[in-house]
Amino acid sequence: MTESTRNQLIAQLKTEVHSHPDLTSMDDHQLQALIAATLEKKLEWARTSSPEAYRELSGLNFMEKRLVTTAVYESIRGLGVLGQIIADPNITEVMINGYRDIFVERAGRLTKLDSQFESRQELETIITKFVSQAGRAVNESEPIVDTHLEDGSRVNVVMPPVALNGPIVTIRRFPKEAMTVEKLIQYGSITPEVADVLRLLVSSRYNIFVSGGTGSGKTTFLNALSNFIPRDERIITIEDSAELQIKNIDNLVRLETRNAGPDGSGAITIRDLIKSALRMRPDRIVVGEVRGAEALDMLQAMNTGHDGSLSTGHANSTADMLRRLETMVLQGAEGLPLEAIRQQIASAVDIVIHLSRLRDKSRKTMEIVEILGYDTAQRQFVVNPLYQFREGPESTKSKVVGALLRTENPMRNVQKLRNAGIDRVI
Repeated sequence: MTESTRNQLIAQLKTEVHSHPDLTSMDDHQLQALIAATLEKKLEWARTSSPEAYRELSGLNFMEKRLVTTAVYESIRGLGVLGQIIADPNITEVMINGYRDIFVERAGRLTKLDSQFESRQELETIITKFVSQAGRAVNESEPIVDTHLEDGSRVNVVMPPVALNGPIVTIRRFPKEAMTVEKLIQYGSITPEVADVLRLLVSSRYNIFVSGGTGSGKTTFLNALSNFIPRDERIITIEDSAELQIKNIDNLVRLETRNAGPDGSGAITIRDLIKSALRMRPDRIVVGEVRGAEALDMLQAMNTGHDGSLSTGHANSTADMLRRLETMVLQGAEGLPLEAIRQQIASAVDIVIHLSRLRDKSRKTMEIVEILGYDTAQRQFVVNPLYQFREGPESTKSKVVGALLRTENPMRNVQKLRNAGIDRVI
């Protein structure tokens, strides 16, 4: 079924359901039943009375029926057009640029929807609704808000006067099922050999940073790595917005930051949470992403008995990740000598895994690098690339074909492997 046909069907059902005399007295379950029954009547009418309409609707499978009925329900009781969009499980990101322009991402590709909100007022009403459900407020004095939808989707709202073309809403959605290493292999991000090496590194308590640009799959990869953490350990996760889906750990503590209230007080930062986590007797600390001064606290945790910690950071390469860590640490320790910062980074971080979103929108693991130390004479980090992505001759402008290949460099920092009783050459 085309998007245009689906939208027409939704509009027709919405009109019919709105005309029901008992609509206002119905509870949610009764309304959902009414919508489903109205859809079935519509399909039966098309089958018996309009061959042309039936041809358009005959391909309506179970999932599409569910999308249609959910969209009608949301337009009446829920989030309107936004409810229709988030009912589609294939949509991973939503970008609303004012009430007329709605873009979504499916399978890594952005498209503009035909749908739009009826008015700016309708969009503002919907924004106020889901923001208030999360215990927040958005207005001219507080025009920028980060919050969640009920399904856990991360939401950023920017309102006028800051947003010049009307209310801006950006929604990052997360799969209901946690990412696994098997899925990464299936998607071609890593190979079974690499997965086995990562299992050994995580279980042996190497400190690992996952770097990459926006949308490269850092959090997804971190979720997959977490599957290798032994079940009997105590893990504390720290995030700006709860995105990690760690399923295999019994002793799990999840912490999330909090923005300041309308009076400017009450903010709880990642840095605050890391300091608190160190008092909770963690075996490992997993920080969803380091962006600023908290990098210093994260590195100190890695250097003071919390081996096996994991985190992510925005960067365009492994070298860029190390430089950005320097800058972030300086934000938290102004005046600390740069050489001391670099030595602390080299001592804390064992492995950097760099991800990238390529020209064909696929997400690939580009490099796995071992950090061996810092050369004070050369004033640079000593790195040892273990795996690197190589494009094959079959690659084209629209399709990247390649593989993550082992370099000829043997892994040199093997002490943690030996401490874990693993006598294997990597």
